[in-house]
Amino acid sequence: MEKVLKIIALAAFVIFVAASAVQDGTTKLGYLNSAAILAELPEVKAADADLEVLQNQLQKKGEKMVQDLQSKYQAIAQKVQAGQVSPAQQQEEEKKLQTLNDDIQKFDVNMRNQLAEKRNELYEPIIQKVNDAIKVVGKEGNFKMVFDLTSTGIVYADEAQDISELVKAKL
Repeated sequence: MEKVLKIIALAAFVIFVAASAVQDGTTKLGYLNSAAILAELPEVKAADADLEVLQNQLQKKGEKMVQDLQSKYQAIAQKVQAGQVSPAQQQEEEKKLQTLNDDIQKFDVNMRNQLAEKRNELYEPIIQKVNDAIKVVGKEGNFKMVFDLTSTGIVYADEAQDISELVKAKL
């Protein structure tokens, strides 16, 4: 709770400082929409296409695993109905089916993780490129701060305006 109050106090202080600087007319602020910028980049479209290919491959593999499980379940169910399986055999087959089901669930989690890792791998250099461009524009345009409408965060700030060390000293 104490940390939350410190963060709120820090945010209020930053807003106060920014508002004060804007009032004296010396601070130039800018904003952008990084989501719109990213959506227009050919690198993002290529990354999305790569991700879609990977997702389709993994999805097909997962669907095959589910089909195999369903086929085995139906085969065992028919044998049980026909009385061709002893209770001990039925229990053993149910364990095998449960193992297959567990494997499918693990595959699903692994697939999601693999897609997230690939997305990060593909997007990291693109995002870095955009951030570098924002910094260049910020410096060239003499902006003191640049806000992102997508994240409502500051994406560039003149280092002279950085109060991090002052805040650290107060903690």
